Parts: sequence; structure tokens; C-alpha cells
Amino acid sequence: MIKIAKKNDFTDSILTQLIEFARKDVDEILAQLGTNREGLTSEEAQDRLEMYGLNEVAHEKPAPWYIQLIKAFINPFIGILVFLAIVSYITDVLFTAPQDRDWSTIIIISIMVTVSGLLRFVQEYRSNVEAEKLKALVYTTAAVIRKDTGEKEIKIEEIVPGDIIHLAAGDMVPADVRVITSKDLFINQATLTGESEPVEKYPDLKEEKRKAKDLSLSDLENICFMGTNVVSGSAIAVVLSTGDRTYFGSMAKSLVGHRVMTSFERGINNVSKVLIKFMTVMFPIVFVINGLTKGNWLDALLFALAVAVGLTPEMLPMIVTTNLAKGAVTMAKRKTIVKRLDAIQNFGAMDVLCTDKTGTLTLNKIVVEKHLDIHGNEDDRVLRHAYLNSFYQTGLRNLMDVAILEYGAEKGFNGLEKIYKKVDEIPFDFVRRRMSVVLESEGGKRQLVTKGAVEEVLSICEYAEYKGEVVPLTDEIRQEVREMVKRLNEDGMRVLAVAQKNDVPPEGVFSVADESKMVLMGYIGFLDPPKESAPYAIKALKEHGVDVKILTGDNEIVTKKICKEVGINVENVLLGNEIENMTDEELAEVAEKTTIFAKLSPMQKSKIIKTLQNKGHIVGYMGDGINDAPALREADVGISVDSAVDIAKESADIILLEKSLTVLEEGVVEGRRIFGNIMKYIAVTSSSNFGNVFSVLVASAFLPFLPMQPLQLLFLNLTYDLSMTSVPWDTMDREYIQKPRKWDAANIGNFMIWFGPISSIFDITTYALMFFLIGPIVIGGSYFLLPEALKLLFISLFQTGWFVESLWTQTMVVHMLRTEKIPFIQSIASWPLLLFTSAAVTVGTIVPFTSFGAKIGMMPLPAMYFLFLIATLLAYLILAQYVKTRFVKRFGSLL
Repeated sequence: MIKIAKKNDFTDSILTQLIEFARKDVDEILAQLGTNREGLTSEEAQDRLEMYGLNEVAHEKPAPWYIQLIKAFINPFIGILVFLAIVSYITDVLFTAPQDRDWSTIIIISIMVTVSGLLRFVQEYRSNVEAEKLKALVYTTAAVIRKDTGEKEIKIEEIVPGDIIHLAAGDMVPADVRVITSKDLFINQATLTGESEPVEKYPDLKEEKRKAKDLSLSDLENICFMGTNVVSGSAIAVVLSTGDRTYFGSMAKSLVGHRVMTSFERGINNVSKVLIKFMTVMFPIVFVINGLTKGNWLDALLFALAVAVGLTPEMLPMIVTTNLAKGAVTMAKRKTIVKRLDAIQNFGAMDVLCTDKTGTLTLNKIVVEKHLDIHGNEDDRVLRHAYLNSFYQTGLRNLMDVAILEYGAEKGFNGLEKIYKKVDEIPFDFVRRRMSVVLESEGGKRQLVTKGAVEEVLSICEYAEYKGEVVPLTDEIRQEVREMVKRLNEDGMRVLAVAQKNDVPPEGVFSVADESKMVLMGYIGFLDPPKESAPYAIKALKEHGVDVKILTGDNEIVTKKICKEVGINVENVLLGNEIENMTDEELAEVAEKTTIFAKLSPMQKSKIIKTLQNKGHIVGYMGDGINDAPALREADVGISVDSAVDIAKESADIILLEKSLTVLEEGVVEGRRIFGNIMKYIAVTSSSNFGNVFSVLVASAFLPFLPMQPLQLLFLNLTYDLSMTSVPWDTMDREYIQKPRKWDAANIGNFMIWFGPISSIFDITTYALMFFLIGPIVIGGSYFLLPEALKLLFISLFQTGWFVESLWTQTMVVHMLRTEKIPFIQSIASWPLLLFTSAAVTVGTIVPFTSFGAKIGMMPLPAMYFLFLIATLLAYLILAQYVKTRFVKRFGSLL
């Protein structure tokens, strides 16, 4: 839910203006807005659109490209490089004689900064552009009445003050509007006022409120606010204000708690905390040891900063963004639009999918199968009355209404509108679960025709058409009705009851109270066959560790039949009225073992999802109706369809262009692949970096010089990180995506502690090799016996040797730790990862032989070094494979 921060003056002025509009007569408001009940012309609307701008409230949009470019250069890695460049400028240029000035370090650092920043910018900018393109495919519309074109659907953004709009159940209120006419209009405005129950809106304020000195937001009974939604009923309204000039828009900048933190965001934060803890410990230790042993505190500080940066997976933001955006594009190709990128990971982590059955398990193509009297005989009168009810309703038409109208047209009922005219309507709502129309025939006879759920219609009937006569509705007849409906349900049919009442009094306005003393006529039976793909999809989801639970407003008998046909094991059935009598603890206990939840209200759906989440489940919910909106908001990942009502699409994180469980299964797999690659980068990079830092600690304690220059260490990190930009394109083992995956920061810490020191072992052997063998052979003596000039060469050779060995082991071990299997034999990386890691080690090996290498303090390595390097690498990979198997045995999984 949206929470409201303290109101500002602008918000107060908007409220004052709305109160004034509420107190005025409609005709006065229309004159003030320069419009009338027929609406604006298209030309007038276009002029106002240019004057007032698009009907959009201030919300988070992608930053302009130049802001994204600047932000791409703001991270610890680049910060240290810039700091080093400043120090280099001071020491090598500013306080140096003109003939001795050396710009090489500054140029090299500039190149590294440019490459790193531009790479991140390009990847993230492209990702954001693709994400916005995908989101633009789904938009919300409103029914606007224009003088020259009549009523038509337009994008909400194109609505202007003075427009006349039509509201019906399922619509989002597109702007602040004044009601002109209404019929049982109920609005859910909990997002603004916190009222949990829908409130009824009228064309005029009650007299006592009109005269009241002070009115609050909830007192404005003839004003509907932008961002609220229509629960039931219908209305004609005039638009008062749009965009930031609405009450909702005025508060956009003071909204707090836009969204509850997702499991994805919590996971990233927890991992960051682990890395910060390691960094907090390592930085001062490296700084103090190097300062004490080497005597140069400035060099020690620079080196410690480079080490701290080296411990950070600098490319993590880019890797995460690229992974998610790539996943969004992949899913778009599979007819799935991702509105919120973070939801992809929740998709993969989902272990319970709650869904309605209609259109998911079934074809979503409902057809009228039977139209029967009470005894089960075909009766065209029942169908005719149902047809009139569906034809004349102005609220939210569902699939059964469409089926009745199509079947009625085939039967020749499409001429009935010439015989009957509608006097009034009592719209559908989710409490009554029925709707009624009042009709008048050519002869002036009036009748009330009601259609709805069987039990709800039975509750308002006192009579029945029984064996050709109208008789009192006895308990025996009620029982006969229920048995007939049960048989139809067992055949897989959904059933609506039809009732009517003659001699309706000539009232001007009708209400729910008029739905009484009615005559039950019969039933309409609908069939919605299961999809051919549903059994496969259910089985596939189950194989991937996702339990499917059905949350439906339909009855349990039809639902059980459909579930059995598609392969869902019906373990337990829970009805809405049973849930009402349960405590939260009792519901939590039963929900785990229940497959079907039937006859649910919207809030009961939401309650079940919350209960499952409290038990530790990551819950997805798929729905497309107004009654699904609370559940879509509550779920970890809300899933809807392009044909859904406005409020459902707005509440969802993911929109399916194809309402199929097969698409969901593909989304789950994609989400787990994305999550796996993110975890792969974090775990492998963090452990490698930790190993390097641990090696630095050892070297700092025993070596008389720095094991690597700060610039070399940063260049090492840059080269490695560039190779890791290919991780989003890597594959995941089939075994990894078989079950849901959740963030586990503790496992990252374990991974670092287990695998980091392994690389340190071989770093230390490289230290010993370079210091005691290769260094003395190449330079011509032990370090301590060499003159100062040769000591510098010795240090350069040592640092180069460790640079190359560190890059090789750090890069190649990625292939070892990316899978629980034996790399290159049982599991091979994708070609981009193979190409990039190969390029990284090739570049790192060649650099010491170039002038660039010389500029950053490197020198060519002798041939004998590479023999030792190959032996070191093989030994390292074998040991890493052994430790990997022990790690999996100890902790259950690698990543």
C-alpha cells in the first residue's frame, strides 16, 4: 500500500480546489471548464493537451543519458583510479622539473577510467532502453466521450480537463473527476485514504456535507480521485484536473514506501554487507602492515585502497542490470513483458504459484453448453432472459456474458432490443455475485431480470417455475436445484442461475433491495475445456519445484474436475466461508496442504498469499480481474495478461501476452538462469578477490617491497572484470534450474573463506618461485645482495610474475567454479565467456612485453616462468575441483 507523507502546501491547495468543485452544481462546473455533457471536440482536446501536457504524475523515470553517463563513472574502482591520477599528477608533473615530467601514468589511468565507465554506461543504457520499450507495449486506456467521435477508448495519458469519461467496474480512475451521473458506483480509494472498504459515490454531496464548514478527502462523495479504481457500478464524470495537478499527483514527491523491498533487493543488500565486513577488516590491516614494513605510508595508503577496491565486485551493478535486461528481452520474445526488472529474479525464486483456473488451466473460451429449466430440460425462455440481462448491462462484462450474447445471437435473440428497453440496472459486485436489469416491454410491462451465482440467486428467490407453474420455493425444490447444479458441475460446467420478477413498480431508481421475492427460472451451463498444454505445463512446473495452487471464486466441484483433468493432485479443498472462521495460525497450517481454494473473495485471495509468504514461500499470483488486484499487489511477483482489466495490469509486475502456464514455466527457468549467473559472478569474483587480498597480507608481512603496484592491481581487476561482462550470456546447468533459488549471503561468505585461501596457496608458491628462483636467475643474484638499480628490476620482474599468475588463476578458475560438474567435460561455458576469458589471459600475458606494460612497471618474463605457470595452474584447478566437491557435500550446493 502507498503511504502518505506529511502534506505540503501544494497538496492542501489541490484539496481546497476539489472541495470547491464538490460543492458546486454540475452545470456550473461544466461552464467553468468550458465543456458540456456531450464532451469536447477532438480539436479542443488536442489544444488542451498542448496546454496542460500529458496526464502523467511525477514518477521515477530513467535518467537522461548524460546523467546515466555521469553515474557510470561513480563507483569505488573509478574513484581510486582518479585518486591515483591526482597523486601521480602531483608527484610526476606538478612538483617535477619540466624535462622530467611523466604523463604516462595519468594517460594510462585515463584510458582505464574511460573504458570502465563507457562499458558500464553502454550496457546499462541499452538495458534501460530495452526495458522502457517493453513497458511501452502495455498501456491503460479510458472510455472518453467526444462530441465529434462519440465514446471511444484512448490512452489515459491523452485525457485532458473538461473531458467527459465513462467509468465501469474494473476501470482505474484516470484523473480527478466530478461525478455527473452514477449507478451503484463503488470506488476503492484505499491507496489515498486507507479505507479498506469501497465507498459509494454520488452525483451530489449530501446536504449536511454541502453545508459543513470543513470537509476532508473522504467526505467528497461526488469526487473520484486519480489512482483509485472502480469496484462496481458505472458513472459518467467530467475531468477536473490531470497529471501533477490531481490530488494523487500533488503528493507524488511526498509518497514514501513506494514498494516493499523485494527479496531481490534484500539479497543484494545482504551480499553487500558481507563484502563490506571483509573490506572493513582487510583495509586497515593491509595499510598498517605495509606502512610499518615498507616505511612509505602514502604508498601503503594507495595500496590498501587498491586492495579494498580489489575486494569489491566492481562490475556487479552492470552485471545485474545486463542480466535482468537480457532476461526481459528474452522473455519478451516468449510473449512476456516485464514491467519491473527485479521481478524476474522473484520469478525464478518462486516456489508456489497461485492462479485462477479460467484461462490458465482452461482455454478461456467459454461456450454456452446448456440452458435448462429447474428440472434439467432445454428451455429457450431461460436463455432469452439471460441474453437480455447480459445485453443491457453496462458494467464489467465477463466471458460468460460474451458467451451468452454470442449463443443468443445464433438463436436469433439479437432483435429483442427492439422489443425491450432498459429502465435501470443494479450492477454486479463481488459480494452479491449477481447483477440485475429492469426492462420495459412495448406494452409498458416492467420486469426485473437477475443472473448470477446459484446460491446467491437462490437467496433472493421466494418462488420457482416448477412443472409449468409458479410455485413457492420450498426446501424440497431447493434441494432438487442443488442436486441438478451439482451434476452439471461434476460434468465440468460452471452454472449461473436466472430469475425474474414481473409487475415491478414504476420507480425512478432501483437498488439491491429490489432484488427480492423473485422467481427462479432455471440455469445456464457453461463449458471451458482444459488446454491441451496444461497437463504438460503443470508437470513441468512441478519438476521445477513450483507448487500450483488454485485460488478461485468459482465452486469447488467444477474446479476439482478441471484440476484432475490437467494433473493437479487435489489434496485438500478450502472454501471462502471456512477461511473466515479460521485464525491466521490455523490458515497457515492448512494452506500448506491445500491445493484448491474455492468461492473466495478478493481479500481472501490476498490473505492466503500473505499466509504462504509468512511460511517462507516466494509466492507468485496470476490473475486478470478486478478481484485479483489485491492478490497481485501482495504477491512477490504479480502476473497478469494484456487483456486484463486496468487495475490488474497496473498491479502486476509481469504481463503475459499469452495466458498460458507454459509461458510461466519458461519464465521460471529464465529467472533462475539469471539469478544463477548473478550469483556466479558474485561468488567467484568475491572469492578470487579475497584470495588476492589474503595473498597481499602474507606478502606484506614477509616481502621487503609491495607484491604489486597499486596501478598494476587495478589493471588486473579491470582486465578480469572486462572478461566477466560475458557472464550474463553464460549457460546454467540443468540441475541448477530444477529447484527454486534464494539469496544466501552466508553462503557467499562460506564460498570466499573456502575458495579464497586456495588461490593464496598458489600465490605464495609463486612468491617463493619468483623471489628465490626466477628472480635471482634472471636478475643475477639474491634480492638483498643486489644494488638499488637491479633491485628495481627484481621488483618489476616479481610483480609481473605475480600479475600474470594471478590473472590466469583468477580468470581460469571461473570455469571450475561456474558449475558443480567437471568443467570442459561435463559442463562447458557459453562461447562468449570462453572468448572473453581467453582474451583476458592473452592480453594479460602479452602486456608485460609491450611499452604499455613498461609504463605500469612491468617487464618481459622468461620462458622458464611459463613452465611453472602451467604447473601452478593445473595444480590449482585440480585442488579447486576437489575442494568444490567437499563444499557441495558440506553445504548442499555450490552457488
